[in-house]
Amino acid sequence: MNIAIIGVGRQGHRRAKAVLECGDKVVMAVDTNAAALKSFCDTYNCATSTNWNDATGKKGIDAVIVCTPNDTHAAISIAALQAGKSVLCEKPLARNPEEATAILDALKKSKAILKCGFNLRHHPAIARAKRHVESGEIGKVMFIRARYGNTSRPDFEKDWRTNYAISGGGELMDQGMHAIDLFRWFGGEISEVIGHVDTLAWDIKPVEDNAFVIFRGKAGHVCQLHTSWSEWRNIFSFEIFGNDGYAKIEGLGGSYGYEKLITGKKDLTNPFVEKITEFKEDDISWKEEWKEFVSAIKEKRPLLGSAYDGWAAVKLAYAAYASSKSGKTIKVDFKGE
Repeated sequence: MNIAIIGVGRQGHRRAKAVLECGDKVVMAVDTNAAALKSFCDTYNCATSTNWNDATGKKGIDAVIVCTPNDTHAAISIAALQAGKSVLCEKPLARNPEEATAILDALKKSKAILKCGFNLRHHPAIARAKRHVESGEIGKVMFIRARYGNTSRPDFEKDWRTNYAISGGGELMDQGMHAIDLFRWFGGEISEVIGHVDTLAWDIKPVEDNAFVIFRGKAGHVCQLHTSWSEWRNIFSFEIFGNDGYAKIEGLGGSYGYEKLITGKKDLTNPFVEKITEFKEDDISWKEEWKEFVSAIKEKRPLLGSAYDGWAAVKLAYAAYASSKSGKTIKVDFKGE
């Protein structure tokens, strides 16, 4: 497939590398940063533009990868879908539920497909934990706990993610998107949300740097999330407990530490026996997610990490914001949407 990548920052390079590793071709790159665009073009030998309309409207491009800040996700994705191009859009799908809904509406009228960038589903420990849970080895899911945070960086107050007009929210709309998506993937649909978001470490109000959220699933299980831009040392911890055992994922590689899957069974006479599997290879999630995207197009089948999943994650984040503001539990109904 011929691919256009819009946004050539770190994510753009990650996506381009995955595209090439899978045998597809980056034929155009778009960015407003001239120096970054030239460097990208020198690396990947592709055409360039500073206007994303040149990519969404260009013939011969099969799919568009959207790696721009959140405020342009909806406009670019909708234009690409209307032009019949499939889309892989980084999370969050959009700045708010209204923009995410507009993307879904455009998708319904298009023959193309759209995938939301939830690469964590393709990390080996997480993918194996999903199979472990689906096989029934831990029994019925009772609760899920997640901690996801990073150290931020110098001058973080100037980052576009801390600008509400661009981002639509803070850490909950950043790393929190992944955790919310995994809650739904492992436990099913969510029906109630209790949230508290706060700005504790950085001078970035009204954007939050910490979010504490409890989600109740329709199946009765509970999901607990703390996501933070003031972790001071990167952390990823995702734990699924069933009535017969558990599966825990610690680390994502790199600065998050070696990725590990820890599994154990309910055994009240010997509760300290567990199996630990480490994954020390390079991050394969970007390549695996691209392979999933391409195969779904070729096989004309539902996506793993769909536009609907992206929309649902944004909707649940905004339910947490509403709960934090009102001090009330927010009921969420996905029926008919």
